[in-house]
Amino acid sequence: MKIALGLSGGVDSSVAACLLAQQGFEVITIFMKNWEEDDTANYCPAAQDREDAERIAQKLGLPFHAINFATEYWDHVFAYFLAEYQAGRTPNPDILCNQEIKFKAFLNYALTLGCEKIATGHYAQLRERDGHTQLLRAHDLNKDQTYFLHTLTQDQLQKALFPIGHLLKPEVRKIATAQDFLNAKKKDSTGICFIGERKFKDFLARYLPAMPGEIVTPEGQILGTHQGLMYYTLGQRQGLGIGGIKGSQHTPWFVAQKDLTHNQLIVVAGHDHPLLYQQQLHTQIPHWIAGIAPGTEFSCTAKIRYRQKDAACQVRVEATGLDVYFNTPQWAITPGQSIVFYQDEVCLGGAVII
Repeated sequence: MKIALGLSGGVDSSVAACLLAQQGFEVITIFMKNWEEDDTANYCPAAQDREDAERIAQKLGLPFHAINFATEYWDHVFAYFLAEYQAGRTPNPDILCNQEIKFKAFLNYALTLGCEKIATGHYAQLRERDGHTQLLRAHDLNKDQTYFLHTLTQDQLQKALFPIGHLLKPEVRKIATAQDFLNAKKKDSTGICFIGERKFKDFLARYLPAMPGEIVTPEGQILGTHQGLMYYTLGQRQGLGIGGIKGSQHTPWFVAQKDLTHNQLIVVAGHDHPLLYQQQLHTQIPHWIAGIAPGTEFSCTAKIRYRQKDAACQVRVEATGLDVYFNTPQWAITPGQSIVFYQDEVCLGGAVII
């Protein structure tokens, strides 16, 4: 079988390429460049990543291609990213990036090369069950990336491979070391998908006009000035620029709400303030991996952010979205982020929180 593997220059996709080659697949490696704005070594080291990827491909004796999806990324991911921030929400571009770039534009390109499937270095697993392809959590639960993959369709999953999903991260690095890969100890990427690591406020200010306003308590007491609501997310503690409570200097402030009408950032004192907790939420129309909802009402577990522990909940399917009720109150539920649902190891799908 001919496989196109997305080779990023990182250790995960490099080991994925190695494993597929060892298993006898015909592997073509493809480096995706998807960002060109302010592409410098400080912010988005695409040139170095490409060089690392090409050297890995050469070491494994695999064909190497480079493709530029910058236009598709801007139109289908980054424009949405900016619109969500402008609307006062906190989007997760990595989810849309997988949906629109890695498993759509990249998949379509791979098919033109005669490939039957694509592979990536994601930590996730697949299983065929009852005529459907199930998306399963990775063996390494600390690295599991099904949260970012929950919008994929059956067609996309059936054409996908996740070669390292059964491995622990230390095992991946051990394989890379044994293969003498130059990136065996390379730091994992933590920045915005394809954009890299940068000072977020400076980056966002290049594309959206900042509108400073008041930082206030729920009672209306003015504590300071914010630099623009788009720079803050619910539950944020750092970077508020206000001191502690008089007489209790060690009690920090947290962002509890955004008042877009009055351009006010509402903050509360202490991590456990009641305004930071909610027991229910509503979502946009969901995406179910199997193509249909598990039922009109059902129980499962869910994550409201990546790396959060699963929380038990009940879900009611409505025409406009989902009503989700948690067994216990959840901290800092954030509009624009995604809630992703699970039945044990199976990822059911998810939706954007509103």
